[in-house]
Amino acid sequence: MNRIEPRSGVAFELPKGAQLTVCDPEGSQVSDLLAYNAQDVREVISNGRTFDYEETIRLGRGHRLWSNRSNPMLSITSDTVKRHDFLLTPCSEDTFKHFYPDKPLHRGCFGNLVEALEPYGIGPDDIPTAFNLFMNVPVDGDSGVLTVKPPLSEPGDTIVMRAEMDLIIGLTACSAYDSNGGSFRPIDYQVSTSG
Repeated sequence: MNRIEPRSGVAFELPKGAQLTVCDPEGSQVSDLLAYNAQDVREVISNGRTFDYEETIRLGRGHRLWSNRSNPMLSITSDTVKRHDFLLTPCSEDTFKHFYPDKPLHRGCFGNLVEALEPYGIGPDDIPTAFNLFMNVPVDGDSGVLTVKPPLSEPGDTIVMRAEMDLIIGLTACSAYDSNGGSFRPIDYQVSTSG
């Protein structure tokens, strides 16, 4: 396993057919995931297309994550947590100013992703809503109100996804207080060939 240190991020290539395993080694830690078509980074993961085609906001094993061009990018093949978020954007300096004015300013997952993805020609305006692994965001069915709760993930919990095209992946160990139950831990990941 490769380790993403707390409040940081990485980017890497994920070939078609390869599997990406993301592990929460200590529990209660969110990881923001982005995916881009490696041949054309203007094709990017889309929460709206995913909700359309999967017909749910509760994504897990057996679901696919779709691109803005209506192509499947990742298939979830294993999921021990079964609670992730695809509604909220990566935390940023503005997030910290808005929600945590009494805390030190941090560039958040947005800033970490911008830095990690820059070598691939991906800029700040190319960062969409991330698939927030292990993030616990209950939605009230009547009012539509969102609440950010601590993750349900326990030490060693994982999600495994298979690449449906050659991808560039951005991945973080999230920096926001509420998303991670008030403290920050690492995220582990591994790329392996399927079969």
